[in-house]
Amino acid sequence: MLSVRVTAPIDLVERIERELDSYPTTANMVRLPAALEPVAPGGGGQRCLLLFDLAREDANNVMRMLRHHGVPTVGSVTISEPLVMISEPLVILSDAASDAEHAAPGHPADGVLWAQLADHAREDARPSWSFFAFLMLATLIAGIGRLLDQPILIIGAMVVGPEFAPIAAISYAIVRRRTGLVAPALATLLGGFAGCAAVAWAVWAVLYAVGVFTLEQATTGPLTEFIIAPDAWSFVIALLAGIAGVLSLTSSKSSALVGVFISITTVPAVGTIGLTLAVGAWDEALSALVQLGVNLAGLFVAGIATLWVQLHVSRKIGARVARTRRLS
Repeated sequence: MLSVRVTAPIDLVERIERELDSYPTTANMVRLPAALEPVAPGGGGQRCLLLFDLAREDANNVMRMLRHHGVPTVGSVTISEPLVMISEPLVILSDAASDAEHAAPGHPADGVLWAQLADHAREDARPSWSFFAFLMLATLIAGIGRLLDQPILIIGAMVVGPEFAPIAAISYAIVRRRTGLVAPALATLLGGFAGCAAVAWAVWAVLYAVGVFTLEQATTGPLTEFIIAPDAWSFVIALLAGIAGVLSLTSSKSSALVGVFISITTVPAVGTIGLTLAVGAWDEALSALVQLGVNLAGLFVAGIATLWVQLHVSRKIGARVARTRRLS
């Protein structure tokens, strides 16, 4: 179940409350008294607060109805997991909430809240210092892992790397036809890779010039050689990881993202590019670049395909709920 908070003028909240009475997927609706201060000019009177529980599977229908009534223009809609303040609730005791959940077809974990994905996509498409900081740290860790031929450092770099966020944002933008998000998300992703590779190149070039490591150390290492050996399996693994990553985001199973991070060779390839360019190993730098391209291609194909399937499934579920509501 989701907890929804609607803030809007009194007359609008009353209309929404009457309409929500026909939704079997809502429960425990409470309307709080109006606030004393008026809303902003054009808001239409004093504000009122409406709280209710909502089955996750029907969230998109309810959000569509609230947008149709213009709530985001004159007020706000806030959606959250129930009672998530200090810790996750262990159990929710409510017959009404259980009935609302049973009225929605499918399993709650499979419900996709597209408004939440849209918000995350807008945020992840924009460049931030934290994104570049984490990506830079991951790139340097990956370079050290390749230099020392230590797979554990490569895994650490994969986990630290934040690159899946803009990849997911681009996939969402393409599926939902939010073309305005594609360019900034792509610039964030590719700009981050290029910038971090350039900085790593400069760092490794200085260290190589003063004799910290040798050409042989930078270009040998059987345990991490997969970074410079792209093949068909690289694409297959990226496909599987991309599907798992999108499913973990849409179903709120964030723990599965760790498995995605340690399955894709994106940041390790960027780190290796910086290292090999610094020592003039052009062939290995090119191989690492191909590895990066293969993995990105697999992630994008998987991300777009998975979201496309989920979009059509959620539309069918929403249509079933709407038909049930009309017949009841």
